[in-house]
Amino acid sequence: MEISKKALVLEDLAVKNSLEIEEFHQKSHFWGRITMWMVIILSVMLPMYLSFVSGFHPGWQPIIAAFLAYAAMVGYAWVIEPVSYYPTLGVSGTYLAFLTGNIANMCLPAAAAAQNAIGAEPGTKKGEITAALAIAAASLVNIVIIAFIIASGSFFISIIPPSIQTAFQYIVPAIFGGILAQFAIKKPIYGVVAIIAGVAINFAPIMPFFKGIICISVTIAACIYLEKGKNPKKA
Repeated sequence: MEISKKALVLEDLAVKNSLEIEEFHQKSHFWGRITMWMVIILSVMLPMYLSFVSGFHPGWQPIIAAFLAYAAMVGYAWVIEPVSYYPTLGVSGTYLAFLTGNIANMCLPAAAAAQNAIGAEPGTKKGEITAALAIAAASLVNIVIIAFIIASGSFFISIIPPSIQTAFQYIVPAIFGGILAQFAIKKPIYGVVAIIAGVAINFAPIMPFFKGIICISVTIAACIYLEKGKNPKKA
């Protein structure tokens, strides 16, 4: 009887937690969509003003040509980034990350580091809340730093020796290397698979547009295959 009461209490708690996270997701979608549309509108207001009010419209041909050239280089990220980052960022974290920007070199590392620090698994409720708080904190710190850099950044960059400035191009690869190590240390074989797939596809005669998509797909497929091999279904 006591065990049955305990089971009922645990079931009630599980239902309550599920309803709370569902309500949290609904509010995240509501405010996330509103703020995203606000940013989109604000982003296009200046070019629209310059084009149709101030008379600086360059014509549709160069605009379309520039868009197609840009889409050819980074268009894959418009699909790959939301899908691949979502398990770590969660609903609220995804809205925050795409609203503030700097996803790969700020939001994702901040979320992953915070989850790792408190032992929260990506894709869980705890992991999502952790990611949202980490991204919010990182964004606030980033705003403060950006405000300072805008005010005095040119001066500081001018006094940095050229030998150090050349290292700036390695910042993003170093960040991704750190993220890879952080996740791969839990399951090293998956890290090895990701590195082998990345190196092989990088040197393969494949269009750059498709390399990121293929690398992620191959890595996920290989890891799923290895996981199924460890836990074969019993007949």
